[in-house]
Amino acid sequence: MSQINVVPYIDVMLVLLVIFMVTAPMINTGVVDLPSVGKSSAVPSLPVEIIVSDDRRVVQLKDGTTASARAVNIDQLAQRVHELQTQTPGRAVVIAASPSVNYGRVMEVMDLLQRADIEKIGLLTRPRSN
Repeated sequence: MSQINVVPYIDVMLVLLVIFMVTAPMINTGVVDLPSVGKSSAVPSLPVEIIVSDDRRVVQLKDGTTASARAVNIDQLAQRVHELQTQTPGRAVVIAASPSVNYGRVMEVMDLLQRADIEKIGLLTRPRSN
């Protein structure tokens, strides 16, 4: 019966271990210079909320400064949202719709905003109550 002699393999492994232990402290680690900033003075702005209804031509637009929403024609929606984003750059846009609204209707509004180069578009959700 023949068996594999593993003693030479263990010797090679221990020699490699010693080599790595000796050379590891000599390796120069890279230093990453991270930029530092002070406390941000800009308060994050509330997102622009687009409320999608069953009506094909009208959506409601809530710009975050007032509690009420204004009815906006679907043709003017992209222009109005673009104006709000130029006033406050980087402002997010969220789309809110009730569960009874057709999913295709929400996608039409999202597609309209994407074609108008509106960035940061999201869907507004509410957590489930248990």
